[in-house]
Amino acid sequence: MRVDVAIVGGGIVGATLALLLAQRARIDAARIAVIEPMPAVSPLHGSPFELRVSAISPGNRALLTGLGVWHALDASRIADYERMLVWHESVPPDSPDVLRFDAAEAGEPDLGSIVENNALQAQLLHRCAEQGIGILHETLRVLQVDADAATLDLGATQVVAELVVGADGAASAVRSALGVQADSRDYGQRAIVATVRGERSHGGTAWQRFLSTGPLALLPLPGDECSIVWSALNERADALLAMEPRDFEAELTAASAGVLGALRLTSRRAAFPLRRLAAQHYARQRAVLVGDAAHVIHPLAGQGVNQGLEDVVALAAALALRPARESPGALAALRRYERERRAGNALVAATVDSLDLLFTGSGALRAWLAREGMAMVGRSAPARRFLVRQAAAGRSWPHR
Repeated sequence: MRVDVAIVGGGIVGATLALLLAQRARIDAARIAVIEPMPAVSPLHGSPFELRVSAISPGNRALLTGLGVWHALDASRIADYERMLVWHESVPPDSPDVLRFDAAEAGEPDLGSIVENNALQAQLLHRCAEQGIGILHETLRVLQVDADAATLDLGATQVVAELVVGADGAASAVRSALGVQADSRDYGQRAIVATVRGERSHGGTAWQRFLSTGPLALLPLPGDECSIVWSALNERADALLAMEPRDFEAELTAASAGVLGALRLTSRRAAFPLRRLAAQHYARQRAVLVGDAAHVIHPLAGQGVNQGLEDVVALAAALALRPARESPGALAALRRYERERRAGNALVAATVDSLDLLFTGSGALRAWLAREGMAMVGRSAPARRFLVRQAAAGRSWPHR
């Protein structure tokens, strides 16, 4: 099978890239292949919410709308949020030192949407198939890249591509096959995810409380349910996961400072380890990395998927600018993408790491710095509006 571009990994980032290449980069949809071993299945209408969700910025929601994907999702399973409250455990949730972001203050309709990962991935792959993009439900076994082509051995199928894209996550087989080293650091934390229901309505508000053992986020879902992402130091996470549901609920309610009243589990609990990862190179001749294959950060800012979507927008733009007869695997366009995104991703990662270092851990000085820093931003309406507009565009920090 000969194609112009082979994308290894058909998650949200990889499938979005496939559609963007066909729409913006002058690459025929029939000359694009997406290799995804695990077919995504959309959740059934009315079924319990999936544990893994993402906060999609308004800017990236518009991107997905333009690709014909967003409006095809089940709207009853998507929650828009208009406000976000962020505070440190050293102050009460009704304190004037709480950092409050309001979409209306910045003239935005909302701050973003919470959507189930499986639902979005399934609709993206469905749209790819509609557009004539090849979907191969196989696994990459061997990758060989030389000056002429990238050759992918999938077992039953061999694919020869002008360009191979690694969109296959933090444990990227493409990155490994290319011999690209990655700087990695364990945060010493695990993120616990679950769905909960509070005594009070979330009111279209997302909440994040910074605890000395790691941040807790409550993300609104349709109805009165919330998705939690509770990042905790490993010892604390192990203890929380070992608790009986009622004991866990009591700990969770206390950790949230009771902002929604007593919280009750409506799903099982799951957890995954947290680590930072930064590939030393994003681009090689005829090969490029995007999304988690290139960079992974702490989820406290909720920017993982949005960063990956920024990657694919930048890559499609770089390929669109290549000369008419130039191969998509030529190094010049790939280097252009790499320069832009490595700088942006590095700044976001450094900022997130600084926040984690500042907020996670005990001590009076650390608590004072965290409280005063948030209060300073909170007292500045221009600063709040600026941050809201950056987030709405899909950017939490002005990195370009």
